[in-house]
Amino acid sequence: MLRSCAVGTPWGYVEGGEMTPDPRRWWALGVLAAAQFMVIMDTSIIAVALPDMQAQLGFTPSGLQWVFNAYAVALGGLLLLGGRLSDLWGARRVFAAGWGVLTVGSVVAAAAGGAGTEVVGRAVQGVGAALLAPAAMTLLMVLFAGQPKELPKALAFYGAAAPAGGTAGVFLGGVITEWLTWPWVFVIYVPIGLLTLALTPKLLPTVPGRPGGLDVGGAIAVTGGLALAVYAIVQAPERGWTSAATLLSLAGAAVLLVAFALLQRVVRNPLMPLGVWRTPDLAAANLAMLLLGAAWIPMWYFLNLYVQQVLGFGAFASGAALLPMTALMMVLMTTTSGRLIGRFGTKPLVVAGLGVLALGLGVLATADPGGSFVADVLPGSLISAVGMALVFIPATMAAIGGVAPEQGGLASGIVNTTYQVGSALGLAAMTAVANSRGGDRLGDAVALTGGYSAAFVAAGVVALGGAVLAAVTLGRKRADVALVG
Repeated sequence: MLRSCAVGTPWGYVEGGEMTPDPRRWWALGVLAAAQFMVIMDTSIIAVALPDMQAQLGFTPSGLQWVFNAYAVALGGLLLLGGRLSDLWGARRVFAAGWGVLTVGSVVAAAAGGAGTEVVGRAVQGVGAALLAPAAMTLLMVLFAGQPKELPKALAFYGAAAPAGGTAGVFLGGVITEWLTWPWVFVIYVPIGLLTLALTPKLLPTVPGRPGGLDVGGAIAVTGGLALAVYAIVQAPERGWTSAATLLSLAGAAVLLVAFALLQRVVRNPLMPLGVWRTPDLAAANLAMLLLGAAWIPMWYFLNLYVQQVLGFGAFASGAALLPMTALMMVLMTTTSGRLIGRFGTKPLVVAGLGVLALGLGVLATADPGGSFVADVLPGSLISAVGMALVFIPATMAAIGGVAPEQGGLASGIVNTTYQVGSALGLAAMTAVANSRGGDRLGDAVALTGGYSAAFVAAGVVALGGAVLAAVTLGRKRADVALVG
């Protein structure tokens, strides 16, 4: 018979008193990986469509990044809440609810007739993604936690879906923008969402919820604090870093984030129990993920703008230009990550990967206004892809590997939150750097290249700083994983 099991135990059939793996687990993993793919693709599919959206919806050069940041801030700010709801209401139920909200947000974004409505639609998409992402990780752990030889491979497959979705989104956005119109980059989520909702009850296990309260105040404080911080950084180049508006926004963000930390100490059912941070390597691994997002997302954002606005590539060609990077990441993450973790542990890979990413960004910073894809895009993008492939899965495993089974969803929500927050803050900061060096002078290839190069340099410094901090803070314990691939 089929038995419902608690989080952190395998889901399967009981035969002779022993639990055997669910035969649907690999099909279920496909659904979960597809969800991860779509969540991250949603951060990038709009990249190629940005120039068209700017022209038709009236975005300013600095305001345009809110098409990305509205999604990233909602996703990063609400992931902890999504993880908590997954624990309270059951992972499969919250996973399905997340897809429903994401689909509604996609319809709003596609139908937007102005910049404000577009930002609202993107924020609603981020809310949906914040619900389904931690629920997906919980479901993965339920399916594979009792299979030590299969779990690393499942995590590698699931982890590879994230960067693959990020870069594949650029290509798919190019195809859609070239042959259809920009609203179709959002319409595509509607049939996918409906199909996923139909498959969810057939393939995914029912994970029972747990009794407990909901820390609504904590969710409001952390989301508001992150949104204010990003808003302050985005507006600072125009208002001035020492202006009253910028300083008040930053102060408000600090007050809300401190209030969140204090609430976690006193509320009965905190959104993020502070004791989880005593887990070895959790803080260090999350710092690495924060800086990875702050370097990686600006890389593909400005690389895509360089390819379109400087090299003059069309939407389809600019998407295709980043396919080699996608293919390389997928191959490395699915075939070599497990072996490398098993041989070297997580720390050397995180340190080396961030260093390689910094090198790739340095190469991209040498791009020329009259350059070419082969000389100015391909080498730096491939080097950066190697760096991303080395970091992402080891950092994720370092973050969640030491927590108790019942805190797996919380740890997953934290590491996803830090990556998304790093992405939003990094993009806001690098946009400010780029615009200060001419990155907002549309039509001036020399000025644009100078601005984008400055952003690549700044992102490279962030990645290099992350490598140094990881070398100092991560523990040396080797990961106990099976060799994969």
